[in-house]
Amino acid sequence: MAYTPTEQALIRRDIFRWLDEKQQQGQFDFSREDLSTYTWQGVNIRLVDPQGGIWNPREFDTTLTILSTRNGPYEDVVEEEGMFVRYAYANAERGTNTKLKRAFVTQEPLIYFAPSAVGRANRYVAHYPVYIAKDDENAREFVVALAEEFQLFSDPLEMGMDERQWAERRVMARVHQPLFRAKVMTAYSTTCAVCELKHVELLDAAHIIPDAHELGKAVVPNGLSLCKIHHAAYDRNFMGISPDYVVQVNGDLLAEVDGPMLKHGIQEMHGRKIHLPKAEIDWPGRENLAFRFDQFAA
Repeated sequence: MAYTPTEQALIRRDIFRWLDEKQQQGQFDFSREDLSTYTWQGVNIRLVDPQGGIWNPREFDTTLTILSTRNGPYEDVVEEEGMFVRYAYANAERGTNTKLKRAFVTQEPLIYFAPSAVGRANRYVAHYPVYIAKDDENAREFVVALAEEFQLFSDPLEMGMDERQWAERRVMARVHQPLFRAKVMTAYSTTCAVCELKHVELLDAAHIIPDAHELGKAVVPNGLSLCKIHHAAYDRNFMGISPDYVVQVNGDLLAEVDGPMLKHGIQEMHGRKIHLPKAEIDWPGRENLAFRFDQFAA
């Protein structure tokens, strides 16, 4: 039996909540099997097609999710600094594209599953909510806006420079963060670079150069896997990491007398070399560390 429009809207919002909870618990990417376990009021609702990319549950009026695979049959292209995806029509019509076309007309919020980090085959990072910004029938592709801010513009692809810069600042961190987290956690084997804590629920993917800075790219060499206390200390310059990968603690904080958390959690990290990824290509960039360490030293 089909869900009513109100029920469909409630289910979409609840799926966003479910994905939020999973990621807060440390699950930063998903398999198709993982995405078949969601339930709504005791009823199982699969979140992706078992094999394809466009998922149109029969109980829904519009597409629920879309998914891209590495080396798949379609040429899905991420462009505009990662803000849009050109998502190819399904070749076999049979109504597969119809519900996605309807989602463009109604501007229903969707979920886009992108391939996860290298080394985690057949796993996907969730972006939500996303919207169909354009249905290009000539090119047989949909343009997917990876952030809801683009709904403010009648044609997101024709934004002026000021509008584009505003949109980029608003969405860049949110759009890139799930994939950035997945890649950083994979590179560091879900281990804090400073204290080697391995509980992924307590780990963050921290930027070395902040993502708000023009040099703050969402790439692994600009990232560190840090537990929440060391992430906070790093962001607030209570702690720095030198270009030769050594932890330095703020002098005033070193001299402070407090409880065991300060002593064992931060002060004893001073002079310690950080835990590095196995692959040297994933090591923190020395130039990135130097840029940030200069701020800490100042």
